[in-house]
Amino acid sequence: MVVVAEPDWNHGEEGTASTEGRGDRRWEQERPRKIIHIDMDAFYASVEQRDNPDLKGKPVAVGGSQARGVVAAASYEARKFGVRSAMPSVTARRKCPELIFVKPRFDVYKEVSLQIRAILAEYTPIIEPLSLDEAYLDVTENLQGIASATEIAERIRTKIRAETQLTASAGVSYNKFLAKLASDYRKPDGLYVITPAMGPAFVETLPVERFHGVGPATAAKMKELGIFTALDLRAKDETFLSKYFGKAGRHFYYICRGIDNRPVLPNRIRKSVGAENTFPRDLTTLGDLKAELAPLVEKVWQYCDSASVRGRTVTLKVKFSDFQIITRSRSSVVPISNPSTLASVSEELLAAQFLAAERSTSHRLVDLFAEPELGAGRSANDFVAVTGPNRLRSSTRVQKVVTDDKRLYGIDMMAVDYDTDGVDET
Repeated sequence: MVVVAEPDWNHGEEGTASTEGRGDRRWEQERPRKIIHIDMDAFYASVEQRDNPDLKGKPVAVGGSQARGVVAAASYEARKFGVRSAMPSVTARRKCPELIFVKPRFDVYKEVSLQIRAILAEYTPIIEPLSLDEAYLDVTENLQGIASATEIAERIRTKIRAETQLTASAGVSYNKFLAKLASDYRKPDGLYVITPAMGPAFVETLPVERFHGVGPATAAKMKELGIFTALDLRAKDETFLSKYFGKAGRHFYYICRGIDNRPVLPNRIRKSVGAENTFPRDLTTLGDLKAELAPLVEKVWQYCDSASVRGRTVTLKVKFSDFQIITRSRSSVVPISNPSTLASVSEELLAAQFLAAERSTSHRLVDLFAEPELGAGRSANDFVAVTGPNRLRSSTRVQKVVTDDKRLYGIDMMAVDYDTDGVDET
């Protein structure tokens, strides 16, 4: 179950690359920020190899090895065989027969993550955590008074290695989009800098899938329009992009030019909370499905109640044994105020979907979502950073739930405190 709010793509919002209110591209060239993206290398798997010397140099997968297990993280030795995060365990084993599966230890990963966070905080209070293993830093003005962001990034990497015996990759640039691209460029254990002079040329050959805000569905739509790279996007004017992609069109117009004015947000508001379960066997009756739905409803409500957050929209996702996914949503006029109402709406969605499906296939996964609203006086510190950088505002409409491959096999059930997909992607 996950609580999701719709990103606001309006002009000048922090979740877009819009330059409205800030001039044009010259703004970034004349007043460049200094942004660092720190990304731990194969974090979960690297922690396991650090703590168990017998695993060093061997292909390791963190996750379940059972028939319906999923790889949450893969060591670089495993990646040489094509093993990747979110891959079914049976597929991973087929690609790498010598693969060693290790059960995740999220308490340990969180402890190490806090160590890393403390190191980052020595240089700036402006830290935007994305998950346990990565974060943005704005070091334009920093606590150490160091003029070079590259030097800060190198010092951070050195200290992380010394204190945790783990490696981190870092990207340095003048905006978040390019800093993240830079951290990927020299992985693992690398450091790369993209200067303002390099930015536009660096992105022009990138496939559209690498752009912030472009998921599988949007990428497919772009390709139907003959848009495959940043250069293809640049050939389209803002009117064209807005026509086909709505408010996101403005964002795409700027980001393909290397322009991204999103600030680093030290107090990102959590926009989703949820639970998802992949069943050990296919379920074929409504009664069995309702029984599995109950603990998911309880888990979502416990978080909402403890965080004093409520939602108006509930979305149920069901995956069939043939891997087809169906989602159904329902919104109420007022926020849902008690767990029994949440359970009732969820069960009604499930029953309606079950009766209407007219399928012979069985159900493998149920996933429930609800949209949160912030009450008056709610602080962003009350929420953990999860999907996307956009602000959660009162009375926002619900966004379509996350449906990328990371969620397909229910792996996000493994990381309930920090990120919605729970997958170590680095």
